[in-house]
Amino acid sequence: MHQASIDVPAADGVADGYFVKPDGPGPVPPVLLFMDAFGLRPRLREMADRIAERGYAVLVPNLFYRSQHSPLVDPADLEDPEKRGAAFAKLGPMMQALTAERVTADAVAYLDFLAAQDGVAAGPAGLVGYCMGGRNGLIVISALPDRIAALGSFHAGRVVTEEENSPHLAVGSITGEVYFGHADNDGSMTPENIAALEKALTDAGVKYTSELYEGAPHGFTMSDTAMYHEGGEQRHWSALFNLLDRALPHG
Repeated sequence: MHQASIDVPAADGVADGYFVKPDGPGPVPPVLLFMDAFGLRPRLREMADRIAERGYAVLVPNLFYRSQHSPLVDPADLEDPEKRGAAFAKLGPMMQALTAERVTADAVAYLDFLAAQDGVAAGPAGLVGYCMGGRNGLIVISALPDRIAALGSFHAGRVVTEEENSPHLAVGSITGEVYFGHADNDGSMTPENIAALEKALTDAGVKYTSELYEGAPHGFTMSDTAMYHEGGEQRHWSALFNLLDRALPHG
């Protein structure tokens, strides 16, 4: 595979990122991977590699480039619940600064970068998001429906809020397929929130799947954190590849 740590043009500067694609001339479909709050690190590179091995060109940008280049945290701290909490305290302002307008403007630049790479197929991309990346992924597929063919969102939080710009209120524009794998007992995405999201998607006529991963906590796919859940991670890979293979067929 072709693997590279790169600088990617973004809306307000340059984002550090990771780009990986299979060997060969292609073309292969593009996939944009949105990070969790802990940022670009070895675990996300591993996940991008696994998607690329399936036959996709994957870009993982540092969504917090305006605040800090990678690494954002010490990966060793993520396995300690107390240090993980301290990391969230540091990253909280970065999360708040990443508004819907900013993440959408950045996504346009990231998608343009992907489209310009040799061996990458023209047309809409897939989008995969974890934790806050899943929330931001829903914002982007709603804002750029012609450029995103599918969204796979896993253990996303704050998809449904009381705010007037809650992401679930904008889903009426979506033309692609969406998949939500919800964490169990997640205070940032309660059963009531899940029901509100599903109603919004149903009312809008969006093709979607929404599943609860019983026993899997918030952050269950991340094997480098204290929240890892092996069964949830394996289930997520199956769901993600089924989604991408349907929405972005390739040889």
